[in-house]
Amino acid sequence: METHRIRNDKVDMPVSPKHAKQVLRVIMDSNALFVPTQFRIDIFEELGVLLNRNFEPILLTPIRREIQKLAEDGPLNARKDASYALKLAEKCKLTEIDEAGLSPDDIVIEAARKFGCPVFTNDRALKKRLRDINVPVIYVRQKSRLEIVGRL
Repeated sequence: METHRIRNDKVDMPVSPKHAKQVLRVIMDSNALFVPTQFRIDIFEELGVLLNRNFEPILLTPIRREIQKLAEDGPLNARKDASYALKLAEKCKLTEIDEAGLSPDDIVIEAARKFGCPVFTNDRALKKRLRDINVPVIYVRQKSRLEIVGRL
């Protein structure tokens, strides 16, 4: 009788648990894609370690255009770095954003507000502007690792 109860005792488990972590979107600024060439840091691996969850890197179209322009018209070293950054940009999800005559920093700030997600940048002025509006910022610390300021 005990054996019958054990064999027929079934527990239905939900296919997708409610507490599963959602994919976190991270907006990439142009200088974030230059980090691997400047500091020899694998940004996608380090982001995974830092965030400890699945993430989706987002690249805005005006930022991609900015890198393309640098790859075509910039100085020789900048062209090499920019072409590598464009290869890294292929791993990011390209998101169309209406520019409306805004600067690239303003576009990143508006996208961060709209999507409610952290921004990866090393630009000091942009970091300050993002922190003023309580957007989490990911940046390079001590030329060797990534760090985040703000709550996710």
